[in-house]
Amino acid sequence: MDEHTARGGGDRGGRRRFLAIATGAATAAGLGAVAGCTDTGGHGEGTADGNKGGDKGGSRTGDGAQPSAAAPGLDVRAENSRPGNADWRITRAGPARAVEGFADRVSVLPGESFGLYVSTTAPRFTVSAYRMGWYGGARARLVWRSEALPGVRQPEHTVDADTRMVRTRWARTLTVGTQYWPEGSYLLRLDAQGGEGQRYVPVTVRSAATAGRTVVVNAVATWQAYNRWGGYGSYDGPSGGYASRSLSVSFDRPYEYDDGAGLFLVYEAPLIALAERLGIPLAYATTTDVAREKRLLEGAAAALSLGHDEYWSPEQRAHFTAARDAGTNIAVLGANCCFRRIRLEASELGPDRVLVCYKSSYGQDPGFRRGHPATVDFRSAPGADPESSLLGVIYDGYPVDAPYVVTHPGHWLFEGTGARAGDRFEHLVGVEYDRVNTGFPTPRPIEILAHSPVVCEGRPSHQDTAYYTVAGGAGVFATGTMRWVEALDATGDGSSGRNHGLDARSGALTTRVTENLLRVFAAGPAGRSHPAQDNVAAVYGGS
Repeated sequence: MDEHTARGGGDRGGRRRFLAIATGAATAAGLGAVAGCTDTGGHGEGTADGNKGGDKGGSRTGDGAQPSAAAPGLDVRAENSRPGNADWRITRAGPARAVEGFADRVSVLPGESFGLYVSTTAPRFTVSAYRMGWYGGARARLVWRSEALPGVRQPEHTVDADTRMVRTRWARTLTVGTQYWPEGSYLLRLDAQGGEGQRYVPVTVRSAATAGRTVVVNAVATWQAYNRWGGYGSYDGPSGGYASRSLSVSFDRPYEYDDGAGLFLVYEAPLIALAERLGIPLAYATTTDVAREKRLLEGAAAALSLGHDEYWSPEQRAHFTAARDAGTNIAVLGANCCFRRIRLEASELGPDRVLVCYKSSYGQDPGFRRGHPATVDFRSAPGADPESSLLGVIYDGYPVDAPYVVTHPGHWLFEGTGARAGDRFEHLVGVEYDRVNTGFPTPRPIEILAHSPVVCEGRPSHQDTAYYTVAGGAGVFATGTMRWVEALDATGDGSSGRNHGLDARSGALTTRVTENLLRVFAAGPAGRSHPAQDNVAAVYGGS
């Protein structure tokens, strides 16, 4: 990548294609899943009573037991002690349009309902709601299953002439209730009759309050930006070129990647499994929830940005920053985080259903002309505000594939790993990476824990894993690599090529470091017990 692109002046159409390959491989490997819920209403659609673990007059499956009303929030240990259902994975995807769908809300509170919009070539289909977690290694629990429902092929999509946004005007198929669905990330699996096809629909059952909990934030805006269903996404259109990209994208369509799961399987599911296995107090939300609700992170022990969380609204960033300043720990478990500035707008189905990101064409944006911030990279003019002021690190380039090199093995995050200075973990740095660069706003004190040499399209640089603390007590950790969450599931010697060649050594390292991180961050402001000791000068020289 040249310097212009590394600084955010260009775009990365090739990265979208890389991610398509990566997420497709993850489905085959059977990694993880996503969330679920939404509102009521409709036009003569079916209704599924998810409140009692089954649909009206249909089959009752899964454990529909009511959680204790006295519980202050999700009891992670109790939930994961229930029997899991390892059959959640898609094994018969079928043709491209055999069955597919989307929910009209990305998240709902427990007990709320949402609309499900399904198109299929089959005469009938079923819906199965799986809550993703640990469950003794099964990774999911079946919470509800519908009866067989009549299948309909919905109308073809259209493309907006001005923004190239793909629009669907589908009729609602059914309304799904979520009473007694525990908070968490869900994948709804659509199964066409006769094995004609299967697809996922992700939904989050979000937490009403997060005080004292570690908040898993599903990066739904980034999933949608990379979604190319209908031939268009935020990176390119049918021509494959940047100029044909969508300037706005809608949540009112299925996800193309990973059989409808979006980017959840590679970049989020392994972390959720680990966090739920640890049994720490968790809460669940999406990036759109954090943007909309100013006080959602109030009192949270920690907030987690997962493996690829690139597209942020100014509101989301402000709320994360305020939470950090109030003592909430922040973990960034990927790279290229908080890079694109977006705006959320309403669609015909509800608020926050359209993601606007004009990038280099921001001057054409009617919203910008009305006074909204330019939807360009955060570090770019107008209104430049580099992401490093929150993250500590800053995005430096794509693509790379390099060993991860431990620099500071005595740090508390490496406790129990056996890592030594100079230890290398092949392929763990990629495909995008971040570094500490004091030429941009950088909180201090900041510690660099890994400092890995990389060459990005001929340009030598370094990837950094970093940790900093602030006066309010919060700790902020950033892995500096997109492969961290994916590595949690890495096994074997890497020769199979799965997980980008990551091996069991990388899996063991990232797992133990993440366990150390989650346990300390769950205990409260990490900076009070584990203050950062600045080592930038020792690593880079100078200031």
